[in-house]
Amino acid sequence: MTPTARNDQQKTTPPPPPPAEITYSGQYAVNPLAEVSFRRMCARIPAVLGRIARLSWRIDRRAVQLLAGCQLVTGASTAVLLTATARAMEPVLASGTAGDRLRGALPALLVVALAAATARTAGAAAAYAERRITPRLTTETDSALVEAVCRVEAVAYAEDGFSDRREAAEMGVMRTHVMVTDAQRFVSAVIRMLTAGGVLSVLNPLMLPLLLLAVLPAGVGAVLSARVDYEIHYGNIADRNVRGMMRWWATESKYSDEVRANSMTDYLVHWYRALSDRCDRRTLAAAPRTLRISLLSALAGGVFLMATWGALAWLAVSGRIDLAVAATAVIAVQTTLAALSQVVVNGAAVFHTSLYLGDMQTFLDDATARAPRRGPHRLTAPVDEIRLREVVYQYPGKDRPAVDGVSLTLRRGQILAIVGANGSGKSTLTRLLTGIYLPDKGSVAWNGTELADMDPTTVWTHTGLVPQIFAQWPLRVRENVTLGQPRTHDDAPVWQAVDAVGLRDAVEDLPAGLDTLLARDIFGGTELSGGQWQRIACSRALYRRPGLLILDEPTSQMDPRGEHQIFERIKAIAADRITIVVTHCLENTRIADHIVVLEHGRITEQGPYDALAHASGTFAELLALSQDR
Repeated sequence: MTPTARNDQQKTTPPPPPPAEITYSGQYAVNPLAEVSFRRMCARIPAVLGRIARLSWRIDRRAVQLLAGCQLVTGASTAVLLTATARAMEPVLASGTAGDRLRGALPALLVVALAAATARTAGAAAAYAERRITPRLTTETDSALVEAVCRVEAVAYAEDGFSDRREAAEMGVMRTHVMVTDAQRFVSAVIRMLTAGGVLSVLNPLMLPLLLLAVLPAGVGAVLSARVDYEIHYGNIADRNVRGMMRWWATESKYSDEVRANSMTDYLVHWYRALSDRCDRRTLAAAPRTLRISLLSALAGGVFLMATWGALAWLAVSGRIDLAVAATAVIAVQTTLAALSQVVVNGAAVFHTSLYLGDMQTFLDDATARAPRRGPHRLTAPVDEIRLREVVYQYPGKDRPAVDGVSLTLRRGQILAIVGANGSGKSTLTRLLTGIYLPDKGSVAWNGTELADMDPTTVWTHTGLVPQIFAQWPLRVRENVTLGQPRTHDDAPVWQAVDAVGLRDAVEDLPAGLDTLLARDIFGGTELSGGQWQRIACSRALYRRPGLLILDEPTSQMDPRGEHQIFERIKAIAADRITIVVTHCLENTRIADHIVVLEHGRITEQGPYDALAHASGTFAELLALSQDR
């Protein structure tokens, strides 16, 4: 292509569209700090310290006790050090030879050295205690978040803002890496500040309020800056969440062929940069605010600090305090000032952490409240009958039901086929049958007991589901078949499930057979084809020997031989269970005892294959279209 032709093409080709603005409404769209006062923000610090202490206590009590003991030792060492310094200054500044003055100060100097060594030892022990707590605390909170998401009612995924709130909670998990350190340093600084301040108050009470005024502006500035940082974080949650998902899809090797062959790279890079720029613009827009906060707090703090040193100089020059006391006061002022600065810095860090921990705890509490809490009844095998009566289910935020007034009875030994156009409610109906969703109206009963009154875990132990989009777990073949829950130590049941889907030869050809890791991106792993993965998903459901077997487009990626083998296996084992097949390939519905046709969430036709095929309804129309090639 010539340069002129290329320029002409660029003029006629529209620029790539920018990423969509991601917004949502409701209670979670409001920044929780937007209307919170400065006093209430500062009041969060004791609460978050208590939460960190409780979490740490559950993890390692001995480490917490060691940490607390180190804080007390540090405070006592600071008091002893300053007191001994004051005693050492008296002979040092007295008259006499240098040797006499040194000998007079030596006992106090030895105490100073011992106190300093004790403080450093306590600091090392505190660091050891932190390292014992932090990894396990991070693991505990991370595991709690994963468990909460896995156990939440499935309907929560369809609610606006659920994914964004989960991303915000994950930020809280990330902050656990530093929260024990921040809390320990804050408490240690408070103890040293109180100790040094107490000594300074004894030397001259005027110094302490001046010191507090010198550091207070920095504390206010740090808390206000933390609030600005959180506002930026809150504004970027949705964009960061989507950007993270798209980053994974764009860089995952499984989708690399589609990205390259469809010329998607340029747009994906443009899209990723544009979304990153949007987050950066929010951050940069807040920079002038943080600059003003920093400058004003530094100016106010500098004025009060100059007043502190001026007051100390005036007290010494005017003779209102002895030179030894003045020298000790200088050290006490520096110690107190350093401790106050650490209180400010680490207090702001603790406050900052409290914001993210608040997000995490709110999400965990909400997820816990949404965990399935249904009736106490337990399902006993076998599953003889499942009955739906006028079932209605509507997804949150949708304007019409996905399933609308469905009544159906299924009995053990029966194969039911569900057909219909995309979006007709087929997959939603299977979720209602298994109790993943509970109906808004109507009832779903297993063996005469409604699912709303049954413990869902006992229901799900009797289900086997092959969804349209199934997981390709980065586990060994064996665990992919058994879901990590083997019935015996013998691999015979695993091989039976593998044989049932015609995958034995492929598994035996793998480098380590059942022990082969199915993850190409991991060293030593390998990858299966799409059809082989679908067979693994089918074997996973068959291995469970469920009372209810649901296969949602189970053979869409298989060759004709594999498809035939799967459906022959379904027929062979149908007598012991209720079997449901969701499919667009209407020829496969021949194996069904009963077929239902869904349109807009309603059953518009039902009956055996021959009756529907020779009727003049939707099934016959779709069947004719599938055969018109």
